[in-house]
Amino acid sequence: MGINNRNQFLIKPYLKRNNFKAISQIITTIIPITTLWLIVNQINKSTLPIFTKWVFFLPIIFLLTLLSCRTFSLMHDCGHNSLFEKRGLNNLFGFLLGVLNGFPQKSWSMDHAFHHRNNGNWEVYKGPIDILSNKEYEKLSKKGKIIYKYSRHWLMLFPGGFYYLILKPRLGLIIIFYNLIISILKETLTKLKERKFYELIRIESRITPPFSDYGNNLDELIDLVFNNVAVTFGWILMCKWLGAIFFLSFYSIISTFTAAILICVFFVQHNYDTAYASNDANWDIIDGAIYGSSNLNIPDWLNWFLADISFHSVHHLSERIPNYNLKACHQANIDLLQEAKFLKLRDIADCFKYILWDSENEKLISLREH
Repeated sequence: MGINNRNQFLIKPYLKRNNFKAISQIITTIIPITTLWLIVNQINKSTLPIFTKWVFFLPIIFLLTLLSCRTFSLMHDCGHNSLFEKRGLNNLFGFLLGVLNGFPQKSWSMDHAFHHRNNGNWEVYKGPIDILSNKEYEKLSKKGKIIYKYSRHWLMLFPGGFYYLILKPRLGLIIIFYNLIISILKETLTKLKERKFYELIRIESRITPPFSDYGNNLDELIDLVFNNVAVTFGWILMCKWLGAIFFLSFYSIISTFTAAILICVFFVQHNYDTAYASNDANWDIIDGAIYGSSNLNIPDWLNWFLADISFHSVHHLSERIPNYNLKACHQANIDLLQEAKFLKLRDIADCFKYILWDSENEKLISLREH
């Protein structure tokens, strides 16, 4: 780990954002999605047998799932203020792309920014599935250890994905407002007069996990409310157009597989056998970027659907690099990335073993190694 300075990398030429490229990416994503939903409607209204309809639906579900991954990846860039040239455009399209995915972009981006600030510091950031240290795991009961093991099995990507994109944003809003109302009702009139209104709607002390990444400030709460309103309105229109049972079933399948893919990609890009897994005292942000972020050797067509997030080390070196410049930046710095981790598709399954952080030896380990 001899690289200790970001200036050793050629990054500056690749930081330039381009509105034309950004809007082109949006258009070439939205048009296929719209076209596929129009085709779905035509098939659904046809007199074809159910079996025949689903023969056509399955490849469409596959394509819509991948396109949803792309909308999420573009939303991710907006959250980093790296897709468009102006923050206002990134905020606008980030919100709209979040609505397409049924997901509040601002809250997610704030949480994701925390990940970037602490990647590789496993004492502070526990990864996408809240990895325990070996010491924390040892304190669990026998039942707790069983739950921990199976709740982090790769099959949990599917129910977890459904919860993440479909349920959590809606439940988060309900829980926030419930706790907010209860909290305000408990306040006396005197305290209400003494405290500022902004302080009354501070949410972080009034909610508990798993909803603590929603509504931590007024901006996030407003984004969450408007996202839910827009998403619900969109769902109602789609239900009227396609039929409620059909649309909700079809949409849930796509969202479940989309979230499963995205969580899987996020997981394997930071959980693998040689991942940099420092404690707070020894952590270095450059080492976290290079050695704590894997790069995926995947086909170009799949990279397109993930907006080149597979070039992950340079993305962590600077999240301000637009996705359309990541590959070029990666290739320009390939000599400095020789010690970075490169994963192929066949390596992904093996990554799901590494669900414990060995805090003493500063590495990720499997339950068998514990």
